[in-house]
Formats: sequence, structure tokens, C-alpha cells
Amino acid sequence: MARGGINKAVVKKARQAILARGGHPSIDAVRIEMGNTGSKTTIHRYLKELDDGAGRRDIGPVPLDEELGELVGRLAQRLQEQAQEPLEQALSHFESQKQALEQQLDEMRQHQEQLQGQLQAQANALASESAALQDVRAMLHAEQTRSAELNQALKDADLRLADKEQRIHSLEEKHLHARDALEHYRAASKEQREQELRRHEGQMQQVQMELRQAQQSALVRQDEITQLHRDNERLLSEQRATGKELKQAQEMANKSTTRQSQLSEQLARLDSESALLQERLRVASEEILALKENHDKQAQASKDMELRAAKAEASLEALRLAGSKAQPGATAGS
Repeated sequence: MARGGINKAVVKKARQAILARGGHPSIDAVRIEMGNTGSKTTIHRYLKELDDGAGRRDIGPVPLDEELGELVGRLAQRLQEQAQEPLEQALSHFESQKQALEQQLDEMRQHQEQLQGQLQAQANALASESAALQDVRAMLHAEQTRSAELNQALKDADLRLADKEQRIHSLEEKHLHARDALEHYRAASKEQREQELRRHEGQMQQVQMELRQAQQSALVRQDEITQLHRDNERLLSEQRATGKELKQAQEMANKSTTRQSQLSEQLARLDSESALLQERLRVASEEILALKENHDKQAQASKDMELRAAKAEASLEALRLAGSKAQPGATAGS
């Protein structure tokens, strides 16, 4: 049975065109002339009929038994063609399905490779984030150690400041005692001078001598007071310097506390990002498992198609054998 659009008239027209050009009307030449359509078996049958018809016109009438034999032979050949054409269609359909499945399998493999690449990239990103997290934790530990050291330095500065304040208070008390002693001495000297003035002039020399002694003692006391004032001013300067150091230490401690809070926030953010990456890694693993299962199913389907193709080829071979056996029998009957 010829394919759609192929008949004896079309083959005859193509044959005549090739002969007109001076060519040989072979099966391939005729099929090319018809636009690569039609079964080669059908074309061969039509060419044989055309060649036989041309030969019979040349040699005259053909005997009836020979004509019947040719007719039986053509019928057997057509039966073989009718049995072969569905097999060819089935094989063509099987090849197209096989190519489609192989293309789908290649696409699935490419998709699987892409997923594996994405999974590897996500694993690398997770490792990088983990390393960054370790670095941040190390920085946080260093900042905590530094904050502890600053707190200890602040405590030491407080102790030194308290000691200096205690020394200043002690010097102030000494200054007060010295001033009270000087006032008492002045009052006593004044009273003594008034008593000495009321005495007779004979004791003036002794009074003047005692006055000089008292003045010398007062000078000594004045020097002591001056030294106390100098010590007081020096301690006040040290107190102001210590206050500045304490203020700087407090500012550094506040900065360290702020930095520690920022590092804690960054650590929390990195922990959440790490959890998100782990979730994406889990989803990608599930997709890969699903693709593997689908790949196994496609492989099983491909095996089934190969078994069906093998069965079809076996059936085709059996039909071919049956056709080859039927043709000699038909010729013998003629």
C-alpha cells in the first residue's frame, strides 16, 4: 500500500522526467524526483510494473499463465509491503519516541547538573558564612576581653582617685590645724606683747628677744603653710588629670559596650542567614532526590521501550520470513 499522495501515475511521471533528462530511473533517483517521499518498496513495485508493461509492449502479447504468475507475484509483493509498512511506521514512531525520551533525559541531566552546581555554590556560601561567623565570634571575644580590661583599669583609676582624695583631705586637715595653731600663737603673742608693754622698760630687751624668737617661729610656721598650699595645688592638679583619665576610660567603656551590641546583632543576623542557607540546602537535596527518582523511572521506561522495540523487531522478522515463504509458494502455484 503506497503512502499518502504516492501512486503509479506519480512514479511514472517522475520516471519519464528522469528518462527525458537522459538519466537512469533508479529507486533513489525517482524518490528524489518526487521530493523524498514514498516507500522505496512501493516505488520499486511501480517501477517494475512500468518496466514490465514497457517490455510487454515491445515483445507482443504475454501468455495467460505467465500473466497470472506475475499477477500472483505482485499480489504477494503487495501483501509483504502491506505487512511491512505498519512495521516501518511503528519503528518510525518508536524512534521518534526514543529520541524524545533521550532528549528529555538529557534535559533532566542538565537540570540535575545545574541543581548540583547550585547546591555546591550554596554549600560554598554556607562555608564562607560559617567562617565569617567564626571571625565575628573571635572579634566579639576579643572585644569582651578588652572591655573587661577597661573595666579593671577603670576600677584601678577609681581606687587611685579615692586615695588621692583621701590624701588631699588629710592635707586640708593639716592646713586647718596649722592655721588654728598660727591664730592661737598670734593671739598669745599679742596678749604677751601687751603684758610686756605694761612692764617696765628694764625688761624691754628680754621682750624684744622673745619677740624675735616668736617672729622666727612664725616665719617657720609660714613656710610650712606655704609648703602645704603648694602640696594642695599639686594634689588638685593630679586630681583633675585623674578625672580626665577616668572620663576617657568611661568613654572607651561606653564605645566597647556599643561595639559589643553591634557584634551581637551581627552574630544574630549571621545565625539567621545560616539557618536560611541550611533550609535552602535541604530543599535542593529533596529536589535532587526527586530528580533521581524521576531519572530511574525514565530509565525503566526506556528499558520497557527497548523491550517493546525488540519484540517489534522480532515480529517484523517473523513477518518477513512469512512473506518470503509465501512468495515462492505463490510462484510455484502459478
